[in-house]
Amino acid sequence: MKDLLTKTLHTAQDKFSAQYAEVRAQKLSKTMFTMKEGRVEAAKQGIENGVAIRVLVNGAWGFASVGSLDADVLVDAVSDACSMAKAASSRLKNPIKLAQAKPVEDHVEAQSKQKPSEISIEEKIKTASATTQVTLKWDKRIKSCTVDYLDLAGTSYFANSEGTYIEQDKLYVWTKATASAMQSGVFTFSREEIGSTAGYEVFDVETPEAVGERLAKRAVKQLAAKAPKGGVFPVVLGPNVVGVFVHEAFGHLAEADLALAGGVLVDNMGKKIASDLVTFYDDGTIGGAFGSFRYDDEGTPAQKTLLIKDGVVEGLMHNRETAHKFNAQPTGNARAEDFRVEPIIRMRNTYMAPRDHTFDELVEGVKHGYFFKSFRGGQANLDGTFQVGIQEAYEIVNGEIGEPIRNASLSGNTLETLLKVDAVGKDFQLNAGRCGKGQTAFIGDGGPHIRVSEVTVGGSA
Repeated sequence: MKDLLTKTLHTAQDKFSAQYAEVRAQKLSKTMFTMKEGRVEAAKQGIENGVAIRVLVNGAWGFASVGSLDADVLVDAVSDACSMAKAASSRLKNPIKLAQAKPVEDHVEAQSKQKPSEISIEEKIKTASATTQVTLKWDKRIKSCTVDYLDLAGTSYFANSEGTYIEQDKLYVWTKATASAMQSGVFTFSREEIGSTAGYEVFDVETPEAVGERLAKRAVKQLAAKAPKGGVFPVVLGPNVVGVFVHEAFGHLAEADLALAGGVLVDNMGKKIASDLVTFYDDGTIGGAFGSFRYDDEGTPAQKTLLIKDGVVEGLMHNRETAHKFNAQPTGNARAEDFRVEPIIRMRNTYMAPRDHTFDELVEGVKHGYFFKSFRGGQANLDGTFQVGIQEAYEIVNGEIGEPIRNASLSGNTLETLLKVDAVGKDFQLNAGRCGKGQTAFIGDGGPHIRVSEVTVGGSA
């Protein structure tokens, strides 16, 4: 493989005068299916091989991808990429430049006790079926259960014209289970998402029985819940909600490409935007976490990147192009979903650092407010506004957890909300997820329990 990729790079430089060239190749096996009420739908299993070529010619990018490892096909792809770059350069006002990077040669092996490629699809379906059965049998008010499953395993290859060559094993196991319940016209929803880069042994810890029980209990418990009273209240957020808040409301603003596109952080670098208790990281080095890897898709080593320290904006997530524009170092955040697309800046494991409060101390400080335990979904805008839907929540009355509530949400402005974080727990939890930004990326997010002195809660009047 190294000889083939190196020859392709030489073609780009010698025949088409590319200033810089990189080649990504993949040999991956993939299994995915959806199970609804115990019936398997949309099952796919196969091999995905392909090559991506990206070149810098006259200060502009050109890109081509092919589902082949044939040398002649790659020469044609190089020609296409270089032609694209030359055409783009004629309309480019500012030539693209890349931050310096040290050449690397490495082979990264996946560490797994149970490789998903060695588990039969029948066994994978059996695991999903067990989750479904536990969920549907838990209570007659459970009306549906859907389980999505995906695994990806194999090797990716990266080479560039600066002398870097990396072979990196990839291994992802992911599943999402959702359930609905209904009683007297009241409909509730519950979801559980699990992901790991450690291997199929994740299901020895997150067993189908445990996942199904959590899924069903949450859906049924919410049937007796009431709608929250809308308005501004103090809230305690669980790690699951903190994670999605950090990811959606702040993390995307800290991706340098979106920051350059008009995000609110560009004018706030080095400034205090949050309370002294707020410290955020984006970290690609956490063992077994769903957003971890050794090298990104530009060959940059993953690292632990400090985004906010004690309320002050310290950094952004960069690829080599944005790092040059900001006079910063690349952070290892360039990621591509597969060989068909170019790498863009994506989060890895993004989280809030813990402090020193217990959960009881967080709740004791609230006379009347809410505990938001787990999220339903979330979104944010470049102007810093956000909204997060909640799937499991409870009242807090006189410092104690009270009755469950349903269909809650929180919304506001990210910078204003971060200034109102007045207590941070000492616990910590990292959750697995998938992020869409034109491409799908496997990510982690999380943090401790925290308390926000006031935030807008959506509910009844």
